[in-house]
Amino acid sequence: MNSESKIFFSSFTIHKITFQVISYDSDLIYLSPFSKDFNKSLEFFKKELNSEYIEKNDEEFIKLKEELIEYFNNKRDSFTISYKIFGTEFQKKVWNILTTIPYGKTISYKEEASMLGNEKAFRAVANANGKNRISIIIPCHRVISHNGEIGGYTGGIDIKKELLRVESINQKY
Repeated sequence: MNSESKIFFSSFTIHKITFQVISYDSDLIYLSPFSKDFNKSLEFFKKELNSEYIEKNDEEFIKLKEELIEYFNNKRDSFTISYKIFGTEFQKKVWNILTTIPYGKTISYKEEASMLGNEKAFRAVANANGKNRISIIIPCHRVISHNGEIGGYTGGIDIKKELLRVESINQKY
């Protein structure tokens, strides 16, 4: 990614899923399946980063696109892309736990809350997961309901099912 402090954005389709992406100062700051909230996210980052410079730039995301293609072709189970997260301290703690869930494994929202020290906070954990702006790389799709049901996913249940299928976690999805 470019080393200048500019906001770049792009979109591309891999594995029949359209991704919207945003970077700033060489770091990925947004990766999401096609979202109606993309323009809202661009405005959020423009304000948060105090930047007026926003440019569409497909070249900025070549490495990310290559790594996602490898992921969907079962040739990659982790990513080397640098990223920066924006959120509350609680959200950052929740998202940090997500990065510890191994490829091919799932945990429940309750288990994730327990890892934070309060298993009763599972609803707050689920809400924080829903605010994750760096889908797949911060793998919120690996968190399911305690009863084994798929649970929610901001990108849509069908996409969550596909991500779990790609990782061959549970064939019922």
